[in-house]
Amino acid sequence: MFLIEAKNLEMVYEDGDTKTVALDKVNFSAKKGEFVAIMGPSGSGKSTLLHVLGFLDRNTAGEYRFDGKLMDELSDEELAQTRNKKMGFVFQAFNLLSRTSVLENVKLPLLYAKKSDAEAEKIAMKALEEVNLLHRINHEPSELSGGEKQRVAIARALVNDPLVIFADEPTGNLDSKSGENIMDTLFNLSERGKTVILITHERGTAEYADRIIHLRDGEIEKEENLPRGKGARILK
Repeated sequence: MFLIEAKNLEMVYEDGDTKTVALDKVNFSAKKGEFVAIMGPSGSGKSTLLHVLGFLDRNTAGEYRFDGKLMDELSDEELAQTRNKKMGFVFQAFNLLSRTSVLENVKLPLLYAKKSDAEAEKIAMKALEEVNLLHRINHEPSELSGGEKQRVAIARALVNDPLVIFADEPTGNLDSKSGENIMDTLFNLSERGKTVILITHERGTAEYADRIIHLRDGEIEKEENLPRGKGARILK
């Protein structure tokens, strides 16, 4: 069964008489536990596709099903609830609250989900343990390295036990060693059954995935299937 199934997705932005086609009849699917990388040059539609798949934008045309439900049948409130409960996001810019501790940053989605503070702290601590950051829980983001900030973002993405993690250029602001550590973490999450959708322009990063989708001008140009375990051979 597909967790994500999109058919003939289109995204058109209109500015007066000007129309920009960001996605043009894209067909995309991902099974539960699959690791899929999406590559392409700037302006190819990578981030637009991620935004549609992650309920951050509604597609202009086409059909999108997530976990068996048709997105068009859900209200904005239902989309927001599904996004909070079943999706985790990791962005290039980390998107952490600057004057808030690591622990409080990771707890935030749980408080939106109306968990008690005690329960939220317990879950957040477990997520931080998964990314080896328990020793930094009382630090603010300004006191962390880039790699540590991204691991905080991954922990925050994990706290609601999502079905899928969307990672948009997660290594873009990191040095090569920190980038490898982040990809190790995402690969291991995939090995434990999480679906991972990765946006990247780096071939070496994309090769952690089971499949690579190549976008150009809003269309899928080609698709590569990689041997399962390709990422495991990359890990140092």
